[in-house]
Amino acid sequence: MHGLLQLPWWGYIAITLVLTQITILSVTIYLHRCMAHRALDVHPIVSHFFRFWLWMTTGMRTKDWTSIHRKHHAKVETSEDPHSPQKKGILTVLLQGAELYRKERQNKETVERYGEGTPDDWLERNVYSAHSTWGIYSMLVIDFVLFGSIGLTIWAIQMAWIPFFAAGIINGVGHYVGYRNFECPDASRNVLPWALFIGGEELHNNHHTYGTSAKFSVKWWEFDIGWMVIRMLQLCGLAKPKRIPPKVRLAHGKKSADIDTVKAILTNRFQVLARYSREVISPVFSEESQRAKGNGRSMLRRIKAILVREPSLVDAESQQQLTSVLEHYKSLSVVYQFRLKLQNLWAKSTASQAELLESLQEWCRQAEGTGIKALREFVAKLKAYVPQKV
Repeated sequence: MHGLLQLPWWGYIAITLVLTQITILSVTIYLHRCMAHRALDVHPIVSHFFRFWLWMTTGMRTKDWTSIHRKHHAKVETSEDPHSPQKKGILTVLLQGAELYRKERQNKETVERYGEGTPDDWLERNVYSAHSTWGIYSMLVIDFVLFGSIGLTIWAIQMAWIPFFAAGIINGVGHYVGYRNFECPDASRNVLPWALFIGGEELHNNHHTYGTSAKFSVKWWEFDIGWMVIRMLQLCGLAKPKRIPPKVRLAHGKKSADIDTVKAILTNRFQVLARYSREVISPVFSEESQRAKGNGRSMLRRIKAILVREPSLVDAESQQQLTSVLEHYKSLSVVYQFRLKLQNLWAKSTASQAELLESLQEWCRQAEGTGIKALREFVAKLKAYVPQKV
């Protein structure tokens, strides 16, 4: 049966992709970045469009999605995390992500505790929440009228898109497989550097590192299509980003650590650690590997990833293996221990700025005293850190 619009075969594919991408953008820009993390403000016209479109294509309530996602960040990788593949298994999250969402949605404590600040107007109470299935059935009728019998297939794909890609791929694969720019204290990973297909959510490690940022891309070679759309809305006066990832700023000629250094390091701590791994641990590891012979090289290869991993994510067996290997490689052991000491600086949440500065200066003195070239050069750069200009 034909609909009002008769398209070539590729036209139906194109329209399906357009419709599903609008849904993805509604989730990532409105539900995720705007509502859950307050990373940007959007014009009421935009927010009402996104709410209406999500009602038509997912039936999800803003308060439900927001509260579940906030709980995920608050309880990440614990037994209370609504969808951690580390705790529930990758196949469970990948294949049953929608069921996990529906189960957590029934938890009234989750919704009330983490759902503050979400819409509670007449439309929300009397339409979107009271009749969550009406929108879905309306979309079914619209697809059928416009595209005929093939519209039923388009509708089915629309309904499966978020449960599979958002609830499954991002919540599952995004905490299981991929690369990590930053060693934040959870298992999040960037699935792909070119985030074109799932609204930018592919850059999941970046997001967990800078949770309140409206922009997910960090490296120059990464691309976040969600951020591109936000910038377009901003140019039209329809969106206002509040925060983006901080950038490291160096004051050339600055040779001593001061309060500005402390502030800059605290703000850029994940980038500091990433730079430490790249500029200190990596070259020292290479030197030790070149000097090692036979079994020594294979031992070093086994601990390479553990050396730069967030300590809280390293299991007891791996930690024991790391300790055993480092006993034979003094320089590598030294730079690893200094990495832990550096992390401990910003773990002192109750310390004053003066105390933090004293600890940083002592760390720098001790690091320079090791005589390790890569570590001395890193300290010189670290002293030049200053806060980013506002």
